[in-house]
Amino acid sequence: MSMYRKTLMAGIAAMAIVSGYGDKQLSPFSSAQAADAPKADVPKVFSFKAKTLEGETADLSKYAGKVVVFVNVASKCGATPQYAALEKLYESHKEKGLVIVGVPSNQFGGQEPGTSKEIREFCKSNYHVTFDLLEKVNVKDTGSEKACELFAYLSAQDTKPAGKGPVAWNFEKFIVDRKGNVVGRFKTATAPDSKEMMAVIEKALAE
Repeated sequence: MSMYRKTLMAGIAAMAIVSGYGDKQLSPFSSAQAADAPKADVPKVFSFKAKTLEGETADLSKYAGKVVVFVNVASKCGATPQYAALEKLYESHKEKGLVIVGVPSNQFGGQEPGTSKEIREFCKSNYHVTFDLLEKVNVKDTGSEKACELFAYLSAQDTKPAGKGPVAWNFEKFIVDRKGNVVGRFKTATAPDSKEMMAVIEKALAE
């Protein structure tokens, strides 16, 4: 009788497997497989390594799906007052998905000589900056010193109206759309709230 019961139970178990009755027992394994599935590709512009002004690792992939303005900034430049326009632009459009990312550089006339702490204090006390600021880096090749990967990529794109090529001065603005495409590049003289720049930003936000 004992052997009969064992045979009967084995038969029932086999039928359950064939009929799919055991699917619930397999679901934890299925969930694990789903968790291990590769994530959607991050646009190249958001794949580079960077650090915040405080020296912490900055995950640029968090900007994917946003419209981002990358701008190389400096504290002692004739264009430094553009900080005010950039902050105003950020405050008025951040709810729509706009992000401003300031990247300090001391490559143009030595106009950003300060430490990270000094840069942060300057931006906060003079222009009440709340948008993101990354650490001070090179934004163009100079002799043996190379541009950071982010700006090497940005400046290599043939983007209207400025075209491609090395960053020429402080406060060049690069606009990246939600898909990671560099859709606008504006030179220092173009104000952040100019009609030309706003047209590109508004179009990117609407897409």
